[in-house]
Amino acid sequence: MKKTLVLGASDNPNRYAYRAVHQLKNHGHEVVPVGIRKGQVAGLDIHTDRPQAGDVDTVTLYVGPQNQPGWYDYILDLNPKRIIFNPGTENPELEELAQQRGIRTEEACTLVMLSIGQY
Repeated sequence: MKKTLVLGASDNPNRYAYRAVHQLKNHGHEVVPVGIRKGQVAGLDIHTDRPQAGDVDTVTLYVGPQNQPGWYDYILDLNPKRIIFNPGTENPELEELAQQRGIRTEEACTLVMLSIGQY
Protein backbone atom coordinates (compact mmCIF):
# COMPACT_ATOMS: atom_id res chain seq x y z
CA MET A 1 0.00 0.00 0.00
CA LYS A 2 1.03 3.60 -0.54
CA LYS A 3 2.53 5.56 2.34
CA THR A 4 0.75 8.89 2.24
CA LEU A 5 1.57 12.11 4.04
CA VAL A 6 -1.55 14.23 4.56
CA LEU A 7 -0.44 17.85 4.78
CA GLY A 8 -3.08 19.95 6.49
CA ALA A 9 -4.36 17.13 8.69
CA SER A 10 -7.01 18.11 11.20
CA ASP A 11 -8.94 16.55 14.07
CA ASN A 12 -12.04 18.45 12.93
CA PRO A 13 -14.56 15.96 11.45
CA ASN A 14 -15.92 18.70 9.17
CA ARG A 15 -12.59 18.99 7.29
CA TYR A 16 -11.82 17.01 4.15
CA ALA A 17 -8.33 16.28 5.48
CA TYR A 18 -9.93 14.50 8.45
CA ARG A 19 -12.02 12.37 6.11
CA ALA A 20 -9.01 11.67 3.90
CA VAL A 21 -6.94 10.30 6.79
CA HIS A 22 -9.80 8.00 7.76
CA GLN A 23 -10.42 6.80 4.21
CA LEU A 24 -6.73 6.26 3.46
CA LYS A 25 -6.39 4.22 6.63
CA ASN A 26 -9.59 2.27 5.85
CA HIS A 27 -8.12 1.41 2.45
CA GLY A 28 -4.99 0.01 4.13
CA HIS A 29 -2.56 2.84 3.41
CA GLU A 30 0.06 3.94 5.92
CA VAL A 31 -0.79 7.54 6.80
CA VAL A 32 1.37 10.30 8.25
CA PRO A 33 -0.88 13.22 9.30
CA VAL A 34 0.88 16.60 9.45
CA GLY A 35 -0.89 19.76 10.56
CA ILE A 36 -0.47 23.00 12.43
CA ARG A 37 -2.36 21.93 15.57
CA LYS A 38 -1.77 18.93 17.78
CA GLY A 39 -4.54 16.38 17.93
CA GLN A 40 -5.48 12.93 16.78
CA VAL A 41 -7.25 11.67 13.71
CA ALA A 42 -8.14 8.04 13.03
CA GLY A 43 -6.11 7.05 16.10
CA LEU A 44 -2.98 8.76 14.76
CA ASP A 45 -1.18 11.72 16.30
CA ILE A 46 -1.08 14.80 14.08
CA HIS A 47 2.56 15.83 13.66
CA THR A 48 3.09 19.56 14.08
CA ASP A 49 6.77 19.30 13.24
CA ARG A 50 8.13 18.16 9.90
CA PRO A 51 8.69 14.44 10.39
CA GLN A 52 11.30 12.82 8.21
CA ALA A 53 8.99 10.15 6.89
CA GLY A 54 10.93 7.87 4.58
CA ASP A 55 9.55 6.16 1.49
CA VAL A 56 6.61 8.51 1.03
CA ASP A 57 4.68 7.52 -2.07
CA THR A 58 2.19 10.39 -2.01
CA VAL A 59 1.81 13.81 -0.42
CA THR A 60 -1.82 14.87 -0.52
CA LEU A 61 -2.34 18.57 0.10
CA TYR A 62 -5.06 20.18 2.19
CA VAL A 63 -3.20 23.48 2.58
CA GLY A 64 -4.14 26.46 0.41
CA PRO A 65 -1.59 27.79 -2.08
CA GLN A 66 -1.06 30.96 -0.04
CA ASN A 67 0.23 28.81 2.86
CA GLN A 68 2.29 26.34 0.84
CA PRO A 69 5.58 28.24 0.20
CA GLY A 70 6.85 27.56 3.73
CA TRP A 71 6.34 23.86 3.06
CA TYR A 72 8.00 23.66 -0.38
CA ASP A 73 11.41 22.44 0.77
CA TYR A 74 9.90 19.93 3.18
CA ILE A 75 7.53 18.48 0.57
CA LEU A 76 10.17 18.30 -2.15
CA ASP A 77 12.85 16.88 0.17
CA LEU A 78 10.50 13.99 1.02
CA ASN A 79 10.92 13.08 -2.66
CA PRO A 80 7.47 11.51 -3.00
CA LYS A 81 6.46 9.76 -6.20
CA ARG A 82 3.51 12.14 -6.51
CA ILE A 83 1.76 15.15 -5.02
CA ILE A 84 -2.02 15.39 -5.12
CA PHE A 85 -3.41 18.91 -5.22
CA ASN A 86 -6.91 18.55 -3.80
CA PRO A 87 -9.55 21.11 -4.84
CA GLY A 88 -8.54 24.55 -3.59
CA THR A 89 -4.86 23.66 -3.22
CA GLU A 90 -3.82 23.97 -6.87
CA ASN A 91 -0.47 25.75 -7.18
CA PRO A 92 1.34 26.02 -10.55
CA GLU A 93 4.58 27.15 -8.87
CA LEU A 94 4.82 24.06 -6.62
CA GLU A 95 3.70 21.81 -9.46
CA GLU A 96 6.54 23.13 -11.62
CA LEU A 97 9.12 22.70 -8.84
CA ALA A 98 7.93 19.13 -8.25
CA GLN A 99 7.98 18.23 -11.93
CA GLN A 100 11.53 19.59 -12.25
CA ARG A 101 12.49 16.98 -9.64
CA GLY A 102 10.66 14.19 -11.42
CA ILE A 103 7.73 14.17 -8.98
CA ARG A 104 4.38 13.49 -10.62
CA THR A 105 1.59 15.95 -9.79
CA GLU A 106 -2.16 15.52 -10.00
CA GLU A 107 -4.97 17.99 -9.54
CA ALA A 108 -7.52 15.59 -8.11
CA CYS A 109 -9.54 14.70 -5.04
CA THR A 110 -8.06 12.03 -2.81
CA LEU A 111 -11.52 11.07 -1.50
CA VAL A 112 -12.91 10.58 -5.00
CA MET A 113 -9.81 8.68 -6.14
CA LEU A 114 -10.18 6.29 -3.20
CA SER A 115 -13.92 5.83 -3.76
CA ILE A 116 -13.50 4.83 -7.40
CA GLY A 117 -10.39 2.69 -6.93
CA GLN A 118 -8.07 5.10 -8.76
CA TYR A 119 -5.75 5.90 -5.85
